Amino acid sequence: MRRLFALTATLATLAAAALAGTTRAAAADISTNWSGFAVSGSTFTSVSGSWVQPKATCSGGTTSAAFWVGLGGNSDASNALEQIGTSSDCSADGRASYSAWYELVPAGSVPIKLKVYAGNKLSGAVKVNGTKVTVQIRNLTRGTSFTKVLTMAAPDVSSAEWIAEAPSVCDTYGRCRTVALTDFGTINFSKSRATGGGHTGTISDPLWTPTAIQLQSTADFGPFASASSAAQAVPAGLSRDGSAFSVSYAAVDQAPQPDPYGGGYF
Repeated sequence: MRRLFALTATLATLAAAALAGTTRAAAADISTNWSGFAVSGSTFTSVSGSWVQPKATCSGGTTSAAFWVGLGGNSDASNALEQIGTSSDCSADGRASYSAWYELVPAGSVPIKLKVYAGNKLSGAVKVNGTKVTVQIRNLTRGTSFTKVLTMAAPDVSSAEWIAEAPSVCDTYGRCRTVALTDFGTINFSKSRATGGGHTGTISDPLWTPTAIQLQSTADFGPFASASSAAQAVPAGLSRDGSAFSVSYAAVDQAPQPDPYGGGYF
């Protein structure tokens, strides 16, 4: 699903920590459903990245966490988003499950018949050429892959993203709510690259503008929600080459605080 905005501000402490080890400055935003990094300032035709599937810690209550790479969806004005990724979910009776999917917003998510387990190393990519969208995911641990070419009337190519998300579910009337976020521990993204204006670079490439995004859940999930209903997901600093970072889950009462020395979060 496209990004939902809570507060949008230049958070100097978060930005300094998120870009630790690089020479770039970055904006830092707060969202109610996304955490990770987005880049803007170009017309993007591809995005790719790798991650290790996080293990879901289930303590009762239905929860979900999605991990993906994608193009578009990073503005209030956006009506489209092209993405592919995986999920770590918990059922109401405490069972963990893992899956792969793709989604071309405003259409719904489509499950992929690709087995995924906690600890598997995966890579994903989205490419756009006019109205043609190619989505690909590979399970590098199991040696399996999925590729599909689709047609989309108006893809959004204004941004590229590497995201951990609290997904949404929608009813037949189009009314959507954000699902409680699964406790996924920490996810590590690597080999994060995008192509914009014919140039390929990492998140910190000087030809575009990186934004660190922190998830702060504000939704009320009702009396049967688990403790993970009120949660945060916080991105840590980019690697020196700008291609790798991590996102960590935290319940609100144990959310990591910015390191006053600029080294990340503790």
